Amino acid sequence: MFGNGNNNKLKIFSGRANRSLAEKIAVDLGSGMGRISIGDFPDGETSVRIDEDVRGRDVFIVQSICTPVNQNLMELLIMLDAFKRASPARITAVLPYYGYARQDRKDKGRVPISAKLVANLITKAGADRVLALDLHAAQIQGFFDIPVDHLYAVKELAKHVRSLDIVPDELVVLSPDEGSIKKALDFQKNVGGKIAMIDKRRTSATEVKQGHLLGAPIEGKSVIIYDDLISTGGTIAGAVRVAREFGAKKVYVGATHGVLCGKWMENLAKANIDQIAVTDSVPLSPEKMLPNIKVISVAGLFAKAIQRIHGNESISALFSDESPGEKK
Repeated sequence: MFGNGNNNKLKIFSGRANRSLAEKIAVDLGSGMGRISIGDFPDGETSVRIDEDVRGRDVFIVQSICTPVNQNLMELLIMLDAFKRASPARITAVLPYYGYARQDRKDKGRVPISAKLVANLITKAGADRVLALDLHAAQIQGFFDIPVDHLYAVKELAKHVRSLDIVPDELVVLSPDEGSIKKALDFQKNVGGKIAMIDKRRTSATEVKQGHLLGAPIEGKSVIIYDDLISTGGTIAGAVRVAREFGAKKVYVGATHGVLCGKWMENLAKANIDQIAVTDSVPLSPEKMLPNIKVISVAGLFAKAIQRIHGNESISALFSDESPGEKK
């Protein structure tokens, strides 16, 4: 708990996307939740009313842009506009999960860069600052024309892996594809063991072939497949299959964001996974809580970051080692 006399100016508010995480953050800060009424008009429009004075306050709005993505994004924008018109000293949009992050480039003709559009909307709506967790690409920070503090959940997930008491010589961190190798290397620095990567080749617009294994041998080893998010689970399921084919003794999966959409249940339930660890950046409904899913809270990490932002202190001091692409 970080409560101190300076926190009387700090206020945590939450949208409806991930209120449970916001409440945990507020408890860690020793600060009560700000009072806000959010509802829907009969025609589906979002209704927002701030139920307390925020003039001159340091306001933090917690909202994951997760399913239903467009509704949660619009709710965030309307909240930002409401606060902007209520004269706080500063508004920070706290985004445990940044939706549209994977639409961060033009990979074919005549398509939008939606991650940049969302950044523009958040800025225009009234955010003075953004606090995000494990953006799909660190370069998304550059889409914002306001300061962005980028947090990583690697240490929280690494702490959980260490609690599994895996012998270091038997541990291999496995990247599911070449695009995730930097994240896997950073994770391996925190948990130890060796590193390996699956060579994933796209054979058509809808088919991906996973087969070759590069790096450390995994036969008889405990393998941890690490990525920033699990969406449909297709990539993870394919990586698990390859790990088992190459003789892995145990297979664990670690990811920051448990988006879990589309055919995720079909893909992950069939995969022979000993445990799947995700954070609470995206709330999991009861039907998504498979017996082998473990949820790791990032409330403490956000609380420390918010406390530092509020006190005008360095965020990078939270990380003893620099994460890939992160400069201090």
